[in-house]
Amino acid sequence: MYPHQSMSHYPVLPTPRNPYVIKVTGEGTISAAPDQAVAILGTITENRNLQLAQAENAEAVSRVIQSLTNLGIPQELLKTLRYQIEIQYQYQDGRQIFQGYKVTHMLQVIIGQIEQTGLVVDTAVEHGANTVSSIQFTLRDPEYFYNQALSTAVKDSQQKAATVARTLGVRYNPIPHQVQELTSAPEALSSRAETFLARAATPIQPGEIKIRASVNAEYTFSPC
Repeated sequence: MYPHQSMSHYPVLPTPRNPYVIKVTGEGTISAAPDQAVAILGTITENRNLQLAQAENAEAVSRVIQSLTNLGIPQELLKTLRYQIEIQYQYQDGRQIFQGYKVTHMLQVIIGQIEQTGLVVDTAVEHGANTVSSIQFTLRDPEYFYNQALSTAVKDSQQKAATVARTLGVRYNPIPHQVQELTSAPEALSSRAETFLARAATPIQPGEIKIRASVNAEYTFSPC
């Protein structure tokens, strides 16, 4: 609110039908450092015998899970995201030739200590993971930062309405007649890094997460 503005100077116009309305859009952006990571990784095994393909996969995934729990990742932060069995074929001269079975077991790993992300990925690969589909950096409480962005968006709408009012030479009520939230609280997932296979001492840079909010707002005004 500008210093010269006060509620006594700007009477609230009583009805929503009043034509004297300034309509603006307010926007707000907050930058936050991610405080956890979500890695999607797993094991793919292939064999002409389905039982062997499953057994090899189960053994490898068990080693991966054990290695990650040994790092201090709680069991509840490890879960199966996808388990899939596919029949593999090769095509020769228009004929379908059976090659074997492919078993895929993908795990979701939530990493609470973000500085350990590279170590977690490397450890999983060392103990049997042979595919890493994504690493996503997240916020545990995105709502907290979104509310800050939303507050900034409302203030931005006030500043824009004040600019319009000054330009028109009218007096406006800095308390909005109506506010409509255009965005919703973000999901936890944000910045993302992708790779296929991690290497030893994998460098992982989380960067920053941008959280945005926007509103439509209406401010009543009276001609001077």
